[in-house]
Amino acid sequence: MKDMHIFEREVNGHRYRIAAQSVWDPVRGRSVARQVVLGPVASPPVADLRATRTVGTRAVGDVGALIWVAEQLDLLGHIDRACDKFGAKGGPSVGELAVAVAIQRACAPGPKRELGEFLDGSVPRLSCLPGSAFSGQAFHRVAQQVTDGDLERAQVAIAQAAVARFDLTTDVLAFDTTNFDTHIATVTPGELARRGHAKSKRSDLRVVGLGLLVSETGQVPLLYRTYAGNGSDQGVLTACLTGLRELHEALDAGEARTRPAQRTLVRDGGFWSPQLELELDTVGYYSLISLPLGHGAAEEALQMAAQRGAMKRLSGKLSAVRAARVRTTVGELDRTLVVVESEELLEGQKRGIAVALRKAKVELRKLERLIPTGRLSRSGLEQRVKKALAREHLSSFVVTTIAGTEKAPTLQWHVDATLRRQLETTRLGRRVLCTDRHSWSTGRIVHAFRGQWNVEEMFRRTKKGGVVPWGPSHQWADGSLRLHTFATVVGLMLVSLAKIALGTEASVRKSMQSLGEIRATLVRTTTGGAGRRPTVMLAPELTIEQRRAVKIFDLERWFPNLLSCMTARPVKP
Repeated sequence: MKDMHIFEREVNGHRYRIAAQSVWDPVRGRSVARQVVLGPVASPPVADLRATRTVGTRAVGDVGALIWVAEQLDLLGHIDRACDKFGAKGGPSVGELAVAVAIQRACAPGPKRELGEFLDGSVPRLSCLPGSAFSGQAFHRVAQQVTDGDLERAQVAIAQAAVARFDLTTDVLAFDTTNFDTHIATVTPGELARRGHAKSKRSDLRVVGLGLLVSETGQVPLLYRTYAGNGSDQGVLTACLTGLRELHEALDAGEARTRPAQRTLVRDGGFWSPQLELELDTVGYYSLISLPLGHGAAEEALQMAAQRGAMKRLSGKLSAVRAARVRTTVGELDRTLVVVESEELLEGQKRGIAVALRKAKVELRKLERLIPTGRLSRSGLEQRVKKALAREHLSSFVVTTIAGTEKAPTLQWHVDATLRRQLETTRLGRRVLCTDRHSWSTGRIVHAFRGQWNVEEMFRRTKKGGVVPWGPSHQWADGSLRLHTFATVVGLMLVSLAKIALGTEASVRKSMQSLGEIRATLVRTTTGGAGRRPTVMLAPELTIEQRRAVKIFDLERWFPNLLSCMTARPVKP
C-alpha cells in the first residue's frame, strides 16, 4: 500500500486514472505488479437531468482517512514482515487481510463475507486486488498460519512507527482487560473461547478475553493480548512481560531517546501481586495501581486519611479532589500510598447502597415471616441472611442477631445509622493508589491514574454498538479469533490516530460520522448517443471540518472532483 501510485493512461482514445502497486511474492521470489482502474479522466458528459437517476454511493472520507493513516505507519509492511511468507498464492497477504478487516470494522462492521463488497464499494483502494479475493475463506486459511509471536512482533513494530510518526507521549501507559461473548457451541473445540466471568453477566456463553495497553495521550492501543475466557488478569499481564520489554525498547527507539525512558504502568486492583510488581521493575516499568480496599496496607491508609485534617485539596484542575499521602511498606515493597476522594464515586456508591438496602430489607422481612412457620432452620437462616447482606457493604452497617435453636431460630436486625455514616466518611468514594513513583507530586499521581479511563473508554468502543466493535464475531477457530481480535485492535489504533491527525476536540464517534458523510454519489445519465450509458461520481457538499479532512488525508488523489464544490469566496473590497 505504501508503494501504490496513481497515474493516467490512454486506452482506445480514452484516458483513465489507474492505481498501481508492487508487492513481493514469496512463492515466486520476485516482485509482482498489480493495477486497478479508478475511473475515466474525461469531464462528465452534458446530460438531460430528466433522464438522470442516482444508482448508489461510494465511501470516500472514512475509508480514505484510515488508509492514509495506515500508509503513514507502513502498516501492511510491518505486518507482512512479522508474518513472513503467509498468504494465499496470488491472493491478499496477512497485512492486507488484517487491515481490510480493521477498516471494515471501523466504517461498516459486518461479517467477513461482506468484506469484498465493502472494499468494492469504496473509492480509496487498500489493494489493487479485486474485492472477491478478500473472502471469509481466505481470512480463515491465513489465520491458521499466524501465531501469537508473529502478531506480537507486528504490534511492537507498529507501536514504534505510531510513536515516531504522530509524536505520542508514552511515559504513562494504562493496562486493563475485558472479554467478549461468542456464540460458539460448547462441543466446538478451542482453547480461547471458554466459560468464565463474563463482563456481560451472561453465564451461558463462552467468552474470549482481551488485555489492552493504551497510551495516556490520544488513547492509542500499543499492545494487546488475546487470552482464554477463563484466564486470570494477573496471568495475562505476566504473559505480556516479554512483549512489554520489547515495547519499552521499541518506544525508546521511536522517540529517538538517548537514555531509556522511565515509563509507568497503570492498572486497577485486580492486577495486584508483589511478585508482579518486582517483574515489572525488572522489565523497566514503574507501577501505579489501585489497591483493593480489603488489603491490609489499604486499610491502614484509609484509617490515616480518616483523621481530622489528613485529606487536603489539590491544586489546578484537580482543585475539586481531596487526597492524603503516606510512604510506607506494602509487604516488603517500599511504596507511596495516596488516598483519593471522589464525589462522583461517592454519589454512585450511595445510590447503589440505597438500591441494595431496599432489596435486603424485603428479604429480611420475608425471613421474619418464615421463621414462625418452622420451615427454616438456623443454619439455613444464617446462609440466607449472609447472602442478603453480601452486596454494597451492607454487612458493615446492617446489624443482625441470630439466636435460638437449630429448629427454632430467631432473627433480630436493624440499620445502624452511625455505622452507615462512618462508612460514608471513611471508606466510600475513596481509592487507595499505590506507586513506586516517590518523586511524583500527589496531583501527578492522581492525574496519571485517571488515565485508566482511556482503556475503559476503548473497551466501550469495542462493545456492541460502539466504534470498531469486536462482535458479533462469526469465527470459530482459535486462529481466526486471534487474527480477528488483532484486526479489531488495529482498527482502534487507526481511528485514534485519525482523530489525532484531525486535531479535533469532537468525540471519536462524531469524527468518524463526519468522515463517513464524505461519499461520492453515483449517477447514471443518458447522453443521447450510442453505446453504454456512463456512470458519473458526483462530489458532496462539504462542511468546514470536512474540507480540512480532505486536505489532511489527501482524499483528492482518489476523487479529483471532490473539491469541485469548494468555490472560492469573493474578496470584499
